[in-house]
Amino acid sequence: MLQPTVRRTWGPKGKTPIHKSWDRRDRLSVISAITVSPKRRNLGLVFQIHRKNIHTDEAAAFFRAIRRKLGNRVVFVLDRYSVHRGAVKRLRQAGASWFDIEWLPPYAPELNPDEQVWNHTKYSDLPNFIPDNINHLEHELLQSLEKQSRDKKLLASHFVCAELKL
Repeated sequence: MLQPTVRRTWGPKGKTPIHKSWDRRDRLSVISAITVSPKRRNLGLVFQIHRKNIHTDEAAAFFRAIRRKLGNRVVFVLDRYSVHRGAVKRLRQAGASWFDIEWLPPYAPELNPDEQVWNHTKYSDLPNFIPDNINHLEHELLQSLEKQSRDKKLLASHFVCAELKL
């Protein structure tokens, strides 16, 4: 995300806006989940920001963090990303029996409400955004995700977009 997501924008007639950025090697990786309480249907957004690529260990730790936050039994609805599959396998091998898995069909991001979190971040909150550095990007990303986590109607709209009932 250090390279801007370029969106159409307004500019003075005859003066095309120009974005100046450069290729950078530093990165942020983010993992997130929309949570739904089974009884009250309360929605939440849980996320972690990492300064390196997220691998199996980080995903497994994220799943455990969700369990600590929510308690009891957890049902994860996951895409078939290799890191997710590896984290599930690792947790099962460690004897974790506190979760169930529902796998989304392969190559079906339109069925994943959490994908809409990222669409909203990239195309609504941070389009044409060029960060000064990794800290600037992390700050803006954190603000976007925290704002979404407080907006229950927006989180519910992600399920509507995926054509899923709450």
